[in-house]
Amino acid sequence: MNVPDDLRYNRSHEWIRLDGDTATVGISDHAQEELTDVVFVELPEVGREVDAGDPTAVVESVKAASDIYAPVSGEVVEVNDAVEGDPSLVNTDPYGAGWIFKLKVKDAAQVEGLMDAAAYTSMIG
Repeated sequence: MNVPDDLRYNRSHEWIRLDGDTATVGISDHAQEELTDVVFVELPEVGREVDAGDPTAVVESVKAASDIYAPVSGEVVEVNDAVEGDPSLVNTDPYGAGWIFKLKVKDAAQVEGLMDAAAYTSMIG
């Protein structure tokens, strides 16, 4: 199971990569494996304000549809149009080309409240 050390994770399996005040969000390798083949991604609107824990996007697989929650509060500043055209990117490159949306983070301290790689690895067993 791939759990990069440079990311933070929340309990609902989203990862976050902070670059300045912008956070890139996707789902973990564990989550994409549990979902199996992703067939559809519903992206949020750019400019939408979200609070931590808000359902912000939807990933649908052959097995189930799952909400993707905002790990932190902020404004959606970019979405990954590539995953809309090729949802399998979420499966093949969950930490790279398969990212889902970017947030301008309101409170960077919320990022520190997320799990590090060791804690996330422990949680998923």
